[in-house]
Amino acid sequence: MTEQASSNQSGIDEADYGYSSAKEDYLKRLRRIEGQARGLQRMVEDDKYCIDILTQVSAMTKALQAVALGLLEDHINSCVVNAAVAGGPEKDEKIKEATDAIARLVRS
Repeated sequence: MTEQASSNQSGIDEADYGYSSAKEDYLKRLRRIEGQARGLQRMVEDDKYCIDILTQVSAMTKALQAVALGLLEDHINSCVVNAAVAGGPEKDEKIKEATDAIARLVRS
């Protein structure tokens, strides 16, 4: 049985994304973060102490940053490297995407 990859807006097959090999790991981490967000909601609903809530917000922020850094590394090692090897305007586009993503992460 063959599996056909779907394409995104830029025409790249989803199976070609840098994170594809670690997709399940990312999903597990994101589900854990989703649980943390629900826990934060419960803490506020239950009138927990401010500092305890802030501590959990910090933990959730760090978890999201770890996911972002992993995705960025996968993107650079796959999408950017492949575009650089291919050359042409796609190379410049992928490098700009990566530097823009880095700038957004640094500002956050």
